[in-house]
Amino acid sequence: MLGELVPCGGGDTIPLTEPKLLVGRRSHCDICLRFSNVSSHHCEFELKGAYWHVRDLNSSNGTFVNGIRIDTQSLRPGDEVMIAKHSFIVQYDVDPSAPAPEEDNPFEMSLMEKAGLSVERRPKRSSSSAGSNRSGSRSPRRNASSAKDDFIMEWLSEE
Repeated sequence: MLGELVPCGGGDTIPLTEPKLLVGRRSHCDICLRFSNVSSHHCEFELKGAYWHVRDLNSSNGTFVNGIRIDTQSLRPGDEVMIAKHSFIVQYDVDPSAPAPEEDNPFEMSLMEKAGLSVERRPKRSSSSAGSNRSGSRSPRRNASSAKDDFIMEWLSEE
């Protein structure tokens, strides 16, 4: 056994028996969680080197590590993984001589994306088309606070 997932609310532990495991609601998944809020292919656990990693598979209700929604994240023993609303503590042994996993880049996603909110980026208009629309009339002028809000939202969503 390469580790285990211990349910936070009690119940049977789930052994991590293979170096790569698919988690989801479907019966063909390596770890089958039959809950309606778990996606059919929710996430995947993978042992890379001495450390487990979890990767969300575009699930509807998300995968969280220590309360933060993730796309992919290295796991340390004792971390809490939440699959939809089902929490588990990851337990496994790490060889003390093994190098630490590469640090996940905290700036890889914007705060909006981490919160599960995505901002649709609009293409920038050229100065020649900024003041006109298809009918040839001038578009209504936006107030200053709207332009300021757009600037802030664009700044927050930059990678």
